[in-house]
Amino acid sequence: MIPVRGLEGAQVAVLGLGRSGLAAARALAAGGAQPLCWDDNAEARARAEAEGLVCADLKAPGAFEAIARLIVSPGIPHLYPAPNPVVQAALEAGVPVDNDIGLFFQSFATPDWDGYDVMPRVVAVTGSNGKSTTSALIHHILEHAQRPCQLAGNIGRGVLDLDPAVDGEVVVLELSSYQTELARALTPDVAVFTNLSPDHLDRHHGMGGYFAAKRRLFAEGGPDRAVIGVDEVEGLYLAGQLSEGRADDRVIRVSVDRKLTGPGWQVFARKGFLSEYRKGKQAGAIDLRGVAGLPGAHNHQNACAAYAACRSLGLAPRVIEAAFHTFGGLPHRSQTIAEVGGVRYVNDSKATNVDSAAKALAAFGNIRWICGGLEKEGGLEGLAGATGGVRKAYVIGREAAAFAMQLNVEAEVCGTMEVAVARAVAEAEPGDVVLLAPAAASFDQYDSFERRGEDFAARVAAEVGVAHG
Repeated sequence: MIPVRGLEGAQVAVLGLGRSGLAAARALAAGGAQPLCWDDNAEARARAEAEGLVCADLKAPGAFEAIARLIVSPGIPHLYPAPNPVVQAALEAGVPVDNDIGLFFQSFATPDWDGYDVMPRVVAVTGSNGKSTTSALIHHILEHAQRPCQLAGNIGRGVLDLDPAVDGEVVVLELSSYQTELARALTPDVAVFTNLSPDHLDRHHGMGGYFAAKRRLFAEGGPDRAVIGVDEVEGLYLAGQLSEGRADDRVIRVSVDRKLTGPGWQVFARKGFLSEYRKGKQAGAIDLRGVAGLPGAHNHQNACAAYAACRSLGLAPRVIEAAFHTFGGLPHRSQTIAEVGGVRYVNDSKATNVDSAAKALAAFGNIRWICGGLEKEGGLEGLAGATGGVRKAYVIGREAAAFAMQLNVEAEVCGTMEVAVARAVAEAEPGDVVLLAPAAASFDQYDSFERRGEDFAARVAAEVGVAHG
């Protein structure tokens, strides 16, 4: 645990008692603050009280008269589409609103660091797609290089559940827009921006607000190095804002669309080959085509971003390349779960929006595509140019028929995962890929994309007779 610093003796309200909220309350107490907790869910309050935490209704009149700060869990809106009533009350009372990420950056450095030979560092990764894989890959490379490291944030542990940093340690954080938009302190040493595509638009009041939430990671604290995917105009703009000139190598530009040139620092992938250029000269190259855990151009983008971040930490290209080949990938992200009778079964349940599904489709050919679910704002037009490798779609979800009508490929309305997998398995031929890439949220049928992916894997196992664990 990382005890919260700077709030000793203060009453601090904590709204939301899920993983991050409970961790924040514990860390506040460990640092000498007095957490005052609330969650509308009575079971969540009971769990907190069982740990000895104090709960009080933060909606009550005068609740914020003695409060120094309000800590809000990521899923609770503070501005759009409308502030949560507790957040509104705090704002009206003039109480600063923060989250666990802000507390982490406020508290990470300690006086113990004065005796360290190598200062601990933080690598923070954000973006629309690929941030989990990029974060996990950076962490894997560091482990392979035998560097002390921890992984947290939107993946794995809560940030305040981390252990205090040791000499030379690197903490890798995956940060969502919900986390970056509110944190009062954001001071990573290396910040990574993978890409940007429409997502969470209601929460951020459109693309401008969504990009602004991501941009805060780079604008608030000024990282020593910024790794920026420049294949969208927002990334290109962000790189330009951060750079002092063409040769400024504090900004590492990343692309999978084109070769990058110039006197600065670039990492790009073309036709499966990663190249690093610095000051106009090639500094490294890796053949990604044989890296089983990173299939497709979207994973090559993740590889480029992770490579750039690790190079900025001083790791050699050959060390990074060796680590790539031992990376197994993440569950529910282009995850091969079986290969039977010449048919490959791939779980990409994390492809919850159109852009991520399009990238998954681009990674394979001869696709039996299982898709559908809770459609996100913006429709499915972005899939129109990505379905050339699809032989047939098998559509799930409560609105499967309406979803299927928007597709430009042969589509069968299946409704449930059980039916979709059975039909895809029955029709698949050697050389085909049965791919779950929903292009939609899961909440019409599942409580998370993980549960959806697990159901897919279980149904495949039952149909083709392989072990599922």
